Amino acid sequence: QVQLVESGGGSVQAGGSLRLSCAVSGYTSVYTCMGWFRQTPGKEREGVAHIYATDNSTYYIDSVKGRFTISQDNARNTVYLQMNSLKPEDTAMYYCAAGTYYSCISGAFAPREFVYWGQGTQVTVSS
Repeated sequence: QVQLVESGGGSVQAGGSLRLSCAVSGYTSVYTCMGWFRQTPGKEREGVAHIYATDNSTYYIDSVKGRFTISQDNARNTVYLQMNSLKPEDTAMYYCAAGTYYSCISGAFAPREFVYWGQGTQVTVSS
């Protein structure tokens, strides 16, 4: 079992910044791919960024490249998503998720490939 608890969401104006945190606990040795997803009402959950714990390799979707940074602390207790230059279209519920190595390398970056999920934290960006 892996437990994930997100925090750091809030309301900001366009151009502002937020840092999301995901506290990770439990049996994490197998679940080495950590991802951030987001979802708005009526839309499918979308992968935003993921990081592979062993070598810190990262992946970002095109719409957040250069603005968002995913990272983790050395003990792998916390995964972060630093979000800069926020836009109204970034408004969503953001979820942290844990998957296996294959979740990071498959190329699909789909929710179905991640096993454990947090409860989500809301990010609202106003224009």
